[in-house]
Amino acid sequence: MHVIELQQVLPEVFAGNDRITSDVWHRQLAFQKGQKYLVEAASGTGKSSLCSFIYGYRKDYQGILSFDGENIRNISVSRWVEIRKRSLSMLFQELRLFEELTAWENVQLKNSLTGYKKRSEIRQWFEELGIADKWDRKVGQMSFGQQQRVAFIRSLCQPFDFIFLDEPISHLDDGNGRCMARILTEEAARQGAGIIVTSIGKHLELVYDRVLSL
Repeated sequence: MHVIELQQVLPEVFAGNDRITSDVWHRQLAFQKGQKYLVEAASGTGKSSLCSFIYGYRKDYQGILSFDGENIRNISVSRWVEIRKRSLSMLFQELRLFEELTAWENVQLKNSLTGYKKRSEIRQWFEELGIADKWDRKVGQMSFGQQQRVAFIRSLCQPFDFIFLDEPISHLDDGNGRCMARILTEEAARQGAGIIVTSIGKHLELVYDRVLSL
């Protein structure tokens, strides 16, 4: 996948609102593989909805959203499975971790689908992000900031052309935020992938090719 394109896309909940000023909604917009994007937004402007639309979880929008020119409304369930396994990675704001499983078990669930990362590589990320001692801890017993780091590592345990991160450092200190930015930059560069980050204030310290206001 090389291009994600939005053509006059607008959440249905905003239909009829003529006062929307946005670089994303009701625009012609293309996210290019290999580029870094920051989508800045205020609460309630559809930031998380954008991620869900692109990931195919929700279809309550107007306009056309396409991958390499193909309308995603025409993509079959079986193809969505492959796209989410090999082309699109998503770090949702609510993380979607299994609280009854350990940090490692949550990551391994994703990694087992493709066998993409070695256990030693994953262990190294746990070390770098300061959660090595949480490897066998159940996620439900961890702080939200610790859970964010687990979910981030999980999002890297697959190949991807684009990775979306919805407010990935809202509960992290600056040091861990910088570490996450470094790891993300290295992994995306290795795959030639595009990065799209959303933020309502605090954001990953990356060199963005384009900053968009939602």
